[in-house]
Amino acid sequence: MDLILWRHAEARELPEDAPFDAAADLARALTPRGEKQAKRMAEWLNRFLPESTRVLASPALRTRQTADALERKYRTVDALAPGVSHAQALAVARWPDSREPVLLVGHQPTLGQLAAYLMGGPQTLGGAPWAVRKGAVWWLRQRDRAGVPEVVLVSVRTPDRL
Repeated sequence: MDLILWRHAEARELPEDAPFDAAADLARALTPRGEKQAKRMAEWLNRFLPESTRVLASPALRTRQTADALERKYRTVDALAPGVSHAQALAVARWPDSREPVLLVGHQPTLGQLAAYLMGGPQTLGGAPWAVRKGAVWWLRQRDRAGVPEVVLVSVRTPDRL
């Protein structure tokens, strides 16, 4: 199974002096730079993603705008909202049992925790999540090698390196 992690592109910041407001956070839009990042990465993804890829996005506006750049159908799922656990993201992806590739459009630190967990095992969760840059894609593949399941890092791409 292929699992592709796509962190939303650059988004507008909340005012520094304002108290945290979850609704305002979910309503943050991409910046003009973020729109360009999303478009560049979507062009790259569309060259390699199979048509059967299931695309799931966080309900946050910035992730939906990032997913919109693909110009494919996608579904928003609360299990990818800001602050969810990597376990919730894995469950919604149906890892590693899904028959089709799955693209998750989400947030830090969840995507970084997910990459660390899949590549390094449960012991990596005690440390800091791995950094997934804004607009970046991490493409992971689960396969069997001599009857032993392993996770392979297929590609890591950032919009500024395409």
